[in-house]
Amino acid sequence: MALPLRLAWRQLRAERARLFSALAGVMFACVLVFMQLGFRAALFESATSLLSAMRAELFLMHPLTTASFRPEPLPRARAFQTLALPEVAQAVPVYMAQVSWRNPETGARRMIQLVGFDMEAGAMRFPGLEAVAEALKRPDTVAFDLRSRPEFGDIPGLLARAGGAPLKVEAGNREVEVVGLVEIGASFGADGNMIANEVNFRRLVPQRRASNTDLVALRLVPGADPRAVQARLREILPRDVAVLTHEELVAHERRYWEEATPIGFIFGFGSAMGLIVGMVIVYQILFSDIAAHLREYATLKAMGYSDGYLVRVVMGAALILAGLGFVPGAALSAALYGLVGEATYLPLGMTPGRAVLVFGLIFAMCAAAGLLAVRKLRDANPADMF
Repeated sequence: MALPLRLAWRQLRAERARLFSALAGVMFACVLVFMQLGFRAALFESATSLLSAMRAELFLMHPLTTASFRPEPLPRARAFQTLALPEVAQAVPVYMAQVSWRNPETGARRMIQLVGFDMEAGAMRFPGLEAVAEALKRPDTVAFDLRSRPEFGDIPGLLARAGGAPLKVEAGNREVEVVGLVEIGASFGADGNMIANEVNFRRLVPQRRASNTDLVALRLVPGADPRAVQARLREILPRDVAVLTHEELVAHERRYWEEATPIGFIFGFGSAMGLIVGMVIVYQILFSDIAAHLREYATLKAMGYSDGYLVRVVMGAALILAGLGFVPGAALSAALYGLVGEATYLPLGMTPGRAVLVFGLIFAMCAAAGLLAVRKLRDANPADMF
């Protein structure tokens, strides 16, 4: 394989303009695929960040709930019914709602996601939660998500300038105090988040019935088998509740964004279009290169080189283009990840798994283009050329 690769490299290097055109096409496809896959991964990661932060083995949810930001009301009594099993140590109701938030700097209103739960139950593990858990017991207090979009105001800066004193803001048509910061992250379903205890949640969302909740986190005693407890709860609880493991809960949320919305399809379609455009560019370059050197290929055939050898030359050129185009494409994509991540507050970042996947797709794209261009070698007949 070394000799075909060397010949392929010399052919590509002989036509610098053609080589740079091909590399530009590969880079374009590489960057487009990287960005589409990055946006898709950021969508799923941000959409499930709230649920991933929950620390419980099992969860109760209404069967008709499609996504966490639009939950169906679940009877709170179901949480107490689970305590009949000795394996269930705690049943923690979790409340979620979209409420209005007035930017304290501009006065503009924007919807923010409010999450309410018992701070002492240990069902949540947000960074920064422990530092504000005690302060959140006071009436009309909330904690703000520092990874929320800037349209909600520079809350971290205002708290810093206040010297640790609570910041008074208007949320849900009620004056509340921001007593600290937690870290959750914005998503496609919520531009920002704030958390409160159960009592303050009901004050901010008075229309909610106290007898209903949105989600129940079940913490089991040490050593209990979650699957066995799940099966038992499905037997004793009514059909108006679904019992899910933590992995099933996150998968349910991810499946909504992947299947019930057009976003997942759009990102996948964008990746496919990038590969098709890149393949067309590489095919045109390889085809024109073969056409320009058709007499040389015919000479090699006359000297005894097989068709398989000539195919390896063309595939070697495709491999070289894939490698040379991938490296700068990956570097540019990593820089764009940082730029777009800062602008959108989405968790965008280069991962080794994604890099390997994209290289495999780029190589397959170039190989497919090479296989299509190889058909031109059939015209390299020594009898016709000379």
